[in-house]
Amino acid sequence: MTSKKLSLLDPALVKPAVIESFRKLSPQVQWRNPVMFVVYAGAILTTLLLGQALFGKGEAPGGFIAAITLWLWFTVLFANFAEALAEGRSKAQAASLRSNKKNVLAKKLKIATHASGYEVTDSASLRKGDAILVQAGDVIPADGEVLEGVASVDESAITGESAPVIREAGGDFSAVTGGTRVLSDWIVVRVTANPGEAFLDRMIAMVEGAKRQKTPNEIALTILLVALTIVFLVVTVTLLPFSQFSVLAAGSGEPVSLTVLVSLLVCLIPTTIGGLLSAIGVAGMSRMLGANVIATSGRAVEAAGDVDVLLLDKTGTITLGNRQAVRFIPAPGVTEADLADVAQLASLSDETPEGRSVVVLAKQQFNLRERQLLSHEVEFIPFSAHTRMSGVNYDNRQIRKGATDAIRKHVAAQGGHFPEEVARQADEVARRGATPLLVCENARVMGVIELKDIVKGGIKERFAELREMGIKTVMITGDNPLTAAAIAAEAGVDDFLSEATPEAKLALIRQNQSEGKLVAMTGDGTNDAPALAQADVAVAMNTGTQAAKEAGNMVDLDSNPTKLIEIVEIGKQMLMTRGSLTTFSVANDVAKYFAIIPAAFALTYPQLNALNVMGLNSPASAILSAVIFNALIIVFLIPLALRGVSYKAQGAAQLLRNNLLIYGLGGLIVPFAGIKLIDMLLGLTGLV
Repeated sequence: MTSKKLSLLDPALVKPAVIESFRKLSPQVQWRNPVMFVVYAGAILTTLLLGQALFGKGEAPGGFIAAITLWLWFTVLFANFAEALAEGRSKAQAASLRSNKKNVLAKKLKIATHASGYEVTDSASLRKGDAILVQAGDVIPADGEVLEGVASVDESAITGESAPVIREAGGDFSAVTGGTRVLSDWIVVRVTANPGEAFLDRMIAMVEGAKRQKTPNEIALTILLVALTIVFLVVTVTLLPFSQFSVLAAGSGEPVSLTVLVSLLVCLIPTTIGGLLSAIGVAGMSRMLGANVIATSGRAVEAAGDVDVLLLDKTGTITLGNRQAVRFIPAPGVTEADLADVAQLASLSDETPEGRSVVVLAKQQFNLRERQLLSHEVEFIPFSAHTRMSGVNYDNRQIRKGATDAIRKHVAAQGGHFPEEVARQADEVARRGATPLLVCENARVMGVIELKDIVKGGIKERFAELREMGIKTVMITGDNPLTAAAIAAEAGVDDFLSEATPEAKLALIRQNQSEGKLVAMTGDGTNDAPALAQADVAVAMNTGTQAAKEAGNMVDLDSNPTKLIEIVEIGKQMLMTRGSLTTFSVANDVAKYFAIIPAAFALTYPQLNALNVMGLNSPASAILSAVIFNALIIVFLIPLALRGVSYKAQGAAQLLRNNLLIYGLGGLIVPFAGIKLIDMLLGLTGLV
């Protein structure tokens, strides 16, 4: 996409987030987060107690109640700010997408053909099934499928890529997106979505944080946090009568105040993760969009972090996709130079990457360059799906190149002999993971051209990282088993599916899912739709068909098959961030217990002063220090929640150890240091 990337604390994000923080103080909004709603209710209660202290006799010193009340409201506002800032980043991205959604004129056809007449109408009036004509210079008014014609389309408004793409009827490149522009020629498009249901509309809805649905893991964690909150609420409520009874029984001391109990409750419940949980989820969606991937559900983003099996297409993902000629293997009695000569002649009119690579290899190895074709009778024979050969008639020489079986049949038809040595050479080439291309002149087999599908640099290391994380990689290819096995070994994938059909892909996904595994795959064609619909994480290419997009739960705007690996990493980073901050939150609550519990009941139970291991100045200072730390720690953790923890490819056991060491131990140490520091500052200022 073409939107400007805003920094985390960009004023364009911070100012609206501050305003939104106050708007979110509405009870209807606060109720959506039960943990923070308890803090919100506590702030309201202490505000009422402050009013009582100001206009009558307070249950605690007015200054103390005022300080607690102020910091409780700050706690709520800081949590609101974290969520608003995360939503603001998503809304900025959504605004960029919305700017591409324009109400334009559409040429609605009476009959779905270019030759029929059309009427000019508003794009908002188009309905699913309508046929429209889009000519050079026109903006495509709605999502659709090309029925007729071929055109060059500028999709930079959606993908950010300046290079135009070709869209044509039939095949896997027939889908068009509303808001893109036709640069040349014309196409007839059948509208596939009603207003408000288009791809761009769905993208806008998903990236706006306010419309994000909670994922299953997030719901489960919320239930756990609510359960902990209820437990501590019950415990705190029962402490008041116990305190009052103890004072009456002892005949001395003071019962604990409501302000102190509210402070105790707020510090006991998991406010840190409760305040940041929503922001973590929104930020995960935002990071996915930053990678130019639109997730049609938060569940898919979360599932990406739990994936066990990756199904990856060979071509374009594991290999570069353009086979290159790397070697000439002559038949018995033929020199390598003679084979290179006829192979180059047969490839002069072949504009495919393979054909050009044959010409280049002959130039490099034997300096075969200029061809004086004008003085010869030359007829180029294009490739035919029927003969599976191409070549040239050069004077009296009939030179052909093609698959082994095709050349075998051609030579036999010419009355020639097919050497078994050449068949053996072709098999060896296939075993190496390359493709054998045979060349013959008239009835004589000249030899084999070895075409190599080049494995992408660094891909083997990426697969090793995935393996370390416990993720199995499976290469999907239409190649024969010998070729597939060789490429799989070179690329370092764990398994492969050769001669893959839609049914075979679907069966493989179901087999893994029956074993309790989550499966991710990419696809772009209509034949990929069944497998995409079955996969847990299904990434459809933006250049693919409408059927593939509808079947998937993510769309890669860049149409880069290797993006699946990045998607998995983003999903894992979101889960790691949530787990790390949950660990930190629970751990720092333990430290707050040592600060606030002895202070809260020091006047009721003087013996508890022995637990004041931090040597805090006074009960009031200890309680206020804990409440202030509880509020400020949310602020300090906002950047981590939005950016995510640093991602490293590690196994689950190593991640758990690191999590406990860094965020568990850190969650214990930081509050002790932070509360002590705040207590010292309060002592120096004499506020408490």
